[in-house]
Amino acid sequence: MNNITEILERNGREWPNDVALVEINPQELENRHTTWREYSLIESSPVDKFRSELSWAQFDEKANRFANFLLSRGYKKGDKIAILLMNCIEWLPIYFGILKAGCMAVPLNFRYTAEEIRYCLELADADALIFGPEFTGRVEQVIDRLPRIKDCVYVGDDCPSFAEAYKTLVAVAKISNPCIRMYPEDDAAIYFSSGTTGFPKAIVLQHKCLLHSCEVERAHHGQTKDDVFLCIPPLYHTGAKMHWFGSFLVGSKAVILKGVKPEWILRAVSEERCTIVWLLVPWAQDILDAIDSKSVNIEEYKLSQWRLMHIGAQPVPPSLIKRWKSIFPHHDYDTNYGLSESTGPGAVHLGVENIDHVGAIGVAGYGWQTKIVGKDGVTPVASGEVGELALKGAGVLKEYYKNPEATAEILKEDGWLLTGDMAEERDGFIYLVDRAKDVIISGGENLYPVQIEDFLRSHRAIKDVAVIGLPDARLGEIAAAIVSVKDGMTLTEKELETYCLDLPRYKRPRKVIFAEVPRNPTGKIEKPKLRRMYGADGLVAQQNEIGS
Repeated sequence: MNNITEILERNGREWPNDVALVEINPQELENRHTTWREYSLIESSPVDKFRSELSWAQFDEKANRFANFLLSRGYKKGDKIAILLMNCIEWLPIYFGILKAGCMAVPLNFRYTAEEIRYCLELADADALIFGPEFTGRVEQVIDRLPRIKDCVYVGDDCPSFAEAYKTLVAVAKISNPCIRMYPEDDAAIYFSSGTTGFPKAIVLQHKCLLHSCEVERAHHGQTKDDVFLCIPPLYHTGAKMHWFGSFLVGSKAVILKGVKPEWILRAVSEERCTIVWLLVPWAQDILDAIDSKSVNIEEYKLSQWRLMHIGAQPVPPSLIKRWKSIFPHHDYDTNYGLSESTGPGAVHLGVENIDHVGAIGVAGYGWQTKIVGKDGVTPVASGEVGELALKGAGVLKEYYKNPEATAEILKEDGWLLTGDMAEERDGFIYLVDRAKDVIISGGENLYPVQIEDFLRSHRAIKDVAVIGLPDARLGEIAAAIVSVKDGMTLTEKELETYCLDLPRYKRPRKVIFAEVPRNPTGKIEKPKLRRMYGADGLVAQQNEIGS
């Protein structure tokens, strides 16, 4: 295949009436004061806001209509069309419609402020913006300062005056395939880095990157037409979408769940007969805690068909998987490593056959090469030594858009991508140590927060934890632990100090802060935010110093 839209067209031809996408909005039932079980006993209407679905033929037709709308407005190959939507059933048809028109899709983080939206639209040279009702106020604040935006399209009811209604525009658009010729090397999308070191960078991915991601996911998890994928993370991010690509490749159903409560996840798996679920660490922990506290009873759900639980986007505590397997022993488990610069997950994966190596991120993924390099970014380190993880494969980004200096920093000779993650290899498996920028240098020793976090998460009372470096006049930096305690449980400074005696002395946190741990929509701990909150000028009264 030359481009990823050909997969959608094939699915529409071969399985026109099969369900492609389902959207479930449990909050709608709560607004109606109706339970999920009560809803299942009544026949849904065509305009039901709780559950809606699209067949493959309808999916393809919606993508064609949006592509033809763009072409009718004069958009051409390479133009950039931004998407600012919460997860919804229209998200993917719009994305593929942009690609079918030969344009580049530019997904935006739904947490962006108005000024961040403006910055990213300007950085990407976006020509049009597609947005939903949650963002009307933010878009209205900046739209007059975005002269390049020619069309502003609103997806939802009650269209604001400065935009045009999506439903009206696509209703009159042609349904035929626009047949824009595209090739593997053509630019397909711009995704944005997480911005943890400042403003986001614009990551250019080509069609070959997206096609490769489909093959990687299918190779790792063996999707068949009978599988059902539950999609919970935000679609603007490469993680959720590229994991779905494996199901997309084989034409199987996907369920978009708008919510993360444990009972909602389990009910969706049960009612929609989901077989594959990709979770973030906090959601998996919440499910286990809900089961332990008996706030949910798994006997009430039909879960026998659920075959695979996999986690990515962040290091996974081995203690979490041990707990998970004790409750769901029949589940295959996999963890996946990647970054937006590598077209999302799968550059490294554990593999379901390697459950005995939980704690490692795994081995080189399908079609990928890996190496761990020293400070020159090129020369491999000796086995067992910590260095920077480098990747090579068809999923590597083309460039950072309009930023050749930043591109040159991460793209090295022969197409190797520097990830910024510190890792080591032991017994043929790669272990993630930490982000290079998160390493704490305390009294000349390198402290890797992930290692300390993994240890602390094994405490039965700890729900979540983040370790950051704080300035110290004598040691340069010290490790501080921000600890979130499970509901209904208690943990004192002294108890945590005693628990940490099993750590080497230099790894023990010197400060502890009992507070919530902030995470972004993809589950990553927002350590820059924590450093701002609790840095030299931001330490709060609830800090308690653990003995030095």
